[in-house]
Amino acid sequence: MLGLNRILSLRAARIRSCGPPGAKLSPRSSSCQNPGASSRIYCACLLLLLLVTPRVDSSWWYIGALGARVICDNIPGLVNKQRQLCQRHPDIMQAIGEGTKEWIRECQHQFRHHRWNCSTLDRDHTVFGRVLLRSSREAAFVYAISSAGVVYALTRACSQGELKTCNCDPHKRGRASDERGEFDWGGCSDNINYGIKFARDFIDAKERTVRDARALMNLHNNRCGRTAVKRFMKLECKCHGVSGSCTLRTCWMAMADFRKTGDFLRKKYNGAIEVTMNQDGTGFAVANKAFRKATKNDLVYFENSPDYCLQDKTAGSLGTAGRVCNKTSRGTDGCEVMCCGRGYDTTRVKQITKCECKFKWCCAVECKDCEEAVDIHTCKAPKRAEWLDQT
Repeated sequence: MLGLNRILSLRAARIRSCGPPGAKLSPRSSSCQNPGASSRIYCACLLLLLLVTPRVDSSWWYIGALGARVICDNIPGLVNKQRQLCQRHPDIMQAIGEGTKEWIRECQHQFRHHRWNCSTLDRDHTVFGRVLLRSSREAAFVYAISSAGVVYALTRACSQGELKTCNCDPHKRGRASDERGEFDWGGCSDNINYGIKFARDFIDAKERTVRDARALMNLHNNRCGRTAVKRFMKLECKCHGVSGSCTLRTCWMAMADFRKTGDFLRKKYNGAIEVTMNQDGTGFAVANKAFRKATKNDLVYFENSPDYCLQDKTAGSLGTAGRVCNKTSRGTDGCEVMCCGRGYDTTRVKQITKCECKFKWCCAVECKDCEEAVDIHTCKAPKRAEWLDQT
């Protein structure tokens, strides 16, 4: 397979060279002397289009919008294996739907102070719109955290007895030891391996139906998300003995709060590595030889991100007009950065806060409602000519 950079360099040429088998070629081309050559060029062009044209797909992410109404035939974009798993495990689909809402909230928390803030589109089967068609850092993060969210949701549902096909980790039995000494496995250890296996089977099924650069990128980032959840598994114990002396311990493995996974993947987003396809199409090569190679724990991407300053329907960017910014911050949430130098409007609003709180015996805290004036800063809209350039 051609390297991705080589493929992308052929985008401009494909329009000039492609045509139906019966199309006339330039007299300068030797292909016109051989009717079979025209057909071969046409087929090659079709293959090229498949390789470089983003797939405008619906996604299993839409399960989160269906809530309790998950009907497998109503979820657009599922491949056969995903639809079969959906029909076979309706209780798991319910858990995935709840988990989808959770990881989207986490994505929006992680990027709340950035130009791209993980916005979703109502009643859109792709959930995020065209913004993720680009093989960017943002796409890498979304695929990773969505995969992590499914692992987390399924593992939690197993432990809570909500799924027919799994429960607590059956391997955590008998005695074991750590740096504090021996303990007995007890309680309910989170069955993280079940969550990882089902998430891999369900989510990766679609990517395995095609063989292109974007599918390989998605598979890699999906795996990063799944392993991130397992990274933060922790041992929790309960002490038994006289006056809590902890002479005996009963322990179990538990997942950490999903925020830890979100924070970890956010750091991986910051350090994501730009890659290209290797020559045989089975892996990645770092795009800039001055940087280290990507490991299995790194997020990878192919294309640079847009600046997200202006609304751009083609790129799926919503722009930052109307976004709230921090006048005093020099970070990404600051008005200078958030508003892309366009300036901001200030509106004074009245805000009710709790004040003069007192502790009242026993056992309550009483507060007064105080009104204060607060300045809210929002990014100005671009000038009309500037906006039209992007639409």
